[in-house]
Amino acid sequence: MGRQNKLKRELKLFDVYAICTGAMFSSGFFLLPGIASAEAGPSVILAYFFGGVMVLPAMLSAAELSTALPRAGGPYYFLDRSLGPMVGTVAGLGTWFALIFKSAFALVGMGAYLNLFFDFSVTALAVSLTILFMLMNIVGVKKTSGLQNMLVVLLVGILILFVFEGLRYMMAEGITDIHATQMDPIMPFGWDGLFATIGLVFVSYAGLTQVSSVAEEVQNPEWNIPLGMILSLLTATTIYVLGVYILVGVIDAEVLREDLTPVATASEIFFDIYSPQVGLLLVVVAAIAAFASTGNAGIMSAARYPLAMARDQLIWNKLSQVGRFNTPTLSIVLTSAAMIFFILVLDVEAIAKLASAFMLLIFGLLNLAVVVMRESHIETYDPGFNTPLYPWTQIIGISASVFLIVQIGILSILFTLGVVLACIFWYLYFAKDRVHRDGAIYHIFERLGRRRYEELDKEMLSIMKEKGLREGDPFDQVIARAHVIDMKKGYPFDKMINQAARSLSDRLPTSAEELAELLPTSPDELIEGFIKGTHMGGTPIANGVAMPHMRIHSIKHPEMVLVRCREGLHPKVWDEWYSRHEVKQKVYAVIFLVSPDENPAQHLRLLSQFASRVEDNEFLYEWLSAENEQQLKEILLRDDRFYSIVLDRNKATSVFIGKKVKELDILEGGLIAMINRNGHIIVPTGNTDLKDEDRLTIIGDERLISRLYVQFGRDGKG
Repeated sequence: MGRQNKLKRELKLFDVYAICTGAMFSSGFFLLPGIASAEAGPSVILAYFFGGVMVLPAMLSAAELSTALPRAGGPYYFLDRSLGPMVGTVAGLGTWFALIFKSAFALVGMGAYLNLFFDFSVTALAVSLTILFMLMNIVGVKKTSGLQNMLVVLLVGILILFVFEGLRYMMAEGITDIHATQMDPIMPFGWDGLFATIGLVFVSYAGLTQVSSVAEEVQNPEWNIPLGMILSLLTATTIYVLGVYILVGVIDAEVLREDLTPVATASEIFFDIYSPQVGLLLVVVAAIAAFASTGNAGIMSAARYPLAMARDQLIWNKLSQVGRFNTPTLSIVLTSAAMIFFILVLDVEAIAKLASAFMLLIFGLLNLAVVVMRESHIETYDPGFNTPLYPWTQIIGISASVFLIVQIGILSILFTLGVVLACIFWYLYFAKDRVHRDGAIYHIFERLGRRRYEELDKEMLSIMKEKGLREGDPFDQVIARAHVIDMKKGYPFDKMINQAARSLSDRLPTSAEELAELLPTSPDELIEGFIKGTHMGGTPIANGVAMPHMRIHSIKHPEMVLVRCREGLHPKVWDEWYSRHEVKQKVYAVIFLVSPDENPAQHLRLLSQFASRVEDNEFLYEWLSAENEQQLKEILLRDDRFYSIVLDRNKATSVFIGKKVKELDILEGGLIAMINRNGHIIVPTGNTDLKDEDRLTIIGDERLISRLYVQFGRDGKG
């Protein structure tokens, strides 16, 4: 993926919450309860509750996949990389159409509430809003999410007030009497009616996973996506269940079954904060916010599917381009144009309901994708959020999807099959010859003696590199305690490996001879070994740096040796014919990394972080210019995580002099990693005394480093 086609990470936690929440509240609350009550009676309340419970496995699976693979396209990207491009094509095109139908239906559905006050063309309004949201999405995702946030705050605020007033009214009227007259019997149509209604109202929660399609634009996706989804589901389930409970309790059953604006009807009964007209107006405002937020979130999410598929050569590659506002302009225009076409030509309400079965199919496949990714044993599959109770959560999720698809009706099933067949036709006759890619499922086949798709490992390694380190990864600590070998003259590569091995053997329960044999020397051979999960990893050689690495079962934490080769050397490697030769590129830095075998993902994250550091154009110059071991290590440390300070009794840094390391309260959240005292490097303990002219290297979190910059200056000289 070229740098020009990347999307900016601008969405925060509340943005994620607003996209999820806004995508769920529209027809599910403002139109559907009356229709659903005709199927289930008062048990429609239970149907909404069980719908929220049954969407949980799909939500958890989508959250796991989003934190492991934060890329545009969401379900398309997950299913393509797990089950292969044909399934990905079905998921991408099918979900794109389903989201377009649902978003168009939301904008058309707004008319049912606006017509309570105004007489106008619903179609003209829907088209106008589509154009407005299209322009806002083109201008920037942050501006679009800002509108989404305002709509959701307005919507949730009014609905909370509606629920509060409704419960207060029911308590004043007598809850026991209301239950006896309105909710007895609770299931007049039996279990069959309840099960069928769960399938009907389940689609009210379908928007929950839409945020996964914009995962590439979410800051800190490993935290913000799962938490935003969970908070959104709790909000939606609570308001749905309590809101429908109120509707069933205050509206006559016969009236409710025929009512397409049940919330407005209920507001005229009890939502009279100042007057009945004000209550109704607030409900209409909430309905407009709900339908508008669903339409806006739909365009935002749906437009990422053509973008992701174009990147993978499954559709016209121009759709992968990012415009001047860092948004997929062509994809947004295409998505909006399709919405306008369907609004003008088709009965989007009927098709949106038919498309619900397709969304259930995608939910089931998302659960399957998690199983495939985990069972493929790809070490670069490194989600920041892991689904609890694996694999039972996924098994329940798949079973729930199958159950609900059966309940939703034969017409919806046939429509889904038609969409699937159309997408397969597109793949076979347009995309198949353009892509040479397989999913993670081939890694499972590889365990059965069949082939695997190696490029997937490399792609996921690049994703891991982009995501960076995780909280708790000991990157800075590994650098701080690393042994440094400074070679001023030329040195045979074999001898250098031996010296590094002997240095590591002092800290590892492995002999130097065994370690020297294990350390990697062949890039091609060891990249393959790295992918297959053996004890040896690939040896990246780029920008004058080689990074041999391996994993050992018997060690407790990562260790490292840094080698500076001032005159450079040519590493000796093995080719595929087992013929040894020297690499033409000279190497001036060799980073040996050894990690515990029990934590392969952390090993790869550390390796990726080192790779990111050495890719800097200034790295090699700084590396060769460093005056001592301390400066060599500081070059590798992250700028926002370390601070170098010189103690001077005539400057502000005099507060350190004469104290022991353990007495420095000012360093809460960090530690002194190294001390340069008269040219000698000391790795301090808590009892180490600090002296005048000591040069300290302090590592810690961003807040500590920022505080030290403010207190002692950027040059660290007080």
